[in-house]
Amino acid sequence: MLALEGYYDGENVQALGNIQARKNQKLIITVLDEFVEELPKKKSVQTARGMLAKYADPKLRELEKSAWEKAVVEKYGNAC
Repeated sequence: MLALEGYYDGENVQALGNIQARKNQKLIITVLDEFVEELPKKKSVQTARGMLAKYADPKLRELEKSAWEKAVVEKYGNAC
């Protein structure tokens, strides 16, 4: 038998250590009258620019300036 500590976060039981149990292994959960200090959740504010920065290719930035114009000419031809 194995004993480990954890807490209920309002939605799920969170273990405070590594659980060395196999899939579908039966557990016994005992609820105590003690509480852990609740830490404030950090809200991560990310912009699309920051999240997608890893995909940016600096070599292609110059081509972006005329990309729309080239795409329209390729699709509809030169209207001039």
